[in-house]
Amino acid sequence: MNDKLVFLGLLYFVQGIPYGLQSSLLPVYLRGAGHSLTRIGFTKILYFPWVLKVLWAPFVDRVGTKRRWLVGTVSGLALTCLASATLAPEAHIWGVAGTLLAMNSLASVQDIAVDGAAVGLLKGRGELGLGNTAQVVGYKAGSVFAGGGLLAVIDVAGWSWMFMLLTFVYAGVALFVWGAPVLDDETLRGQQADGSRRGGQGADAMRPWRVWRKMLAVPGTPWTVLYVLTYKLGEQGAVTMFPLFLLDHHMTARELGFWNGVIAMGFSICGSFLGGVLLAQFSIGAMMRRVFVLRTVSMVFQSSLLTILEPSALMKGMAVLSMSVQHFLGGLITTLTFTTMMHCTQRAEESIQATHYSFLSTLEVLGKLTFSALAGGVVDWFGFQVAFLFFLTLSAGTALHVWTATFTGALREHQLKEQPK
Repeated sequence: MNDKLVFLGLLYFVQGIPYGLQSSLLPVYLRGAGHSLTRIGFTKILYFPWVLKVLWAPFVDRVGTKRRWLVGTVSGLALTCLASATLAPEAHIWGVAGTLLAMNSLASVQDIAVDGAAVGLLKGRGELGLGNTAQVVGYKAGSVFAGGGLLAVIDVAGWSWMFMLLTFVYAGVALFVWGAPVLDDETLRGQQADGSRRGGQGADAMRPWRVWRKMLAVPGTPWTVLYVLTYKLGEQGAVTMFPLFLLDHHMTARELGFWNGVIAMGFSICGSFLGGVLLAQFSIGAMMRRVFVLRTVSMVFQSSLLTILEPSALMKGMAVLSMSVQHFLGGLITTLTFTTMMHCTQRAEESIQATHYSFLSTLEVLGKLTFSALAGGVVDWFGFQVAFLFFLTLSAGTALHVWTATFTGALREHQLKEQPK
């Protein structure tokens, strides 16, 4: 089991690096180099391959092995970083944008392959919980490494040396994956070989709508689709907008960067880790029911702080506490969510499991990114207090959705399957 966790954690770590580069390091670096906010804002378009990955997931499912896809994509990321090292963002902004687009494209394909490998590797509730903890914590750690750690040293090391370091990191991981014994089990290839001999899967490859019908027919998929699209809506609005409220009234940018970017993210990673530990002991349905109620209560507390406009040490302390609790519960919920998604995917035919999981994870990203883009407009139109009442309503609605499912819907099936016989 330890070999599986190290393997998955390392792959998800390097998968989080492009997100950290683009969300934290690049905007600060480009702004310092004199680029306009409009130009920096356009970098959001570079995330687009993550939304489209479900389109090429069936191809990854049916062609080649997971090892070859992982080695190929991670090696491609190494070469892309090597190309980035030869560019200066001050003079080659479009070249940098192109390399980041390539990194996002390669990372999205890597995500399909490693998710498919994880579905095949992880068996039982305990392994699912720990495996998804490795996924969430590894990805967040990679993001913090690229967006925080490298940002702290880029003024000393420089752009080129930073990307040379990333080149060696990716090359080392590619060699590790090439020799990883956990991928020696050919069952991770799904049913590719058998399927190529039978006519059915070949016909499905030529008729992708059949794959979509199979995916939607997997038990629990309709409920899971609605859940992953909506479970982060209220939380995402609060997590995005509350730091800006503090910036307007209570904290400097430097203070906010430390408390929200480092401390709160640390609590998020702790929550993700705890989720995996608890999943080995408790029913996922019962855990989700309680954690979603706690998240709603924490948002009530955070919303109440919006009425305090006078800066004070007490207000700063309560704000830090609120952000830490919110990130901790958010990390815990993320681990529970990805475990729920993988549990649903394991009910699908092996030949479509990677596609099914990519479909769910794409919707999860789409739900979060869409609301993040709209949350600012809601605050601009209605103000912080009304907007947070809206966010709180969304969070309560999701808690009700989960609560109902634990008694009458998809999560009740989880509880019944997990009861010892």
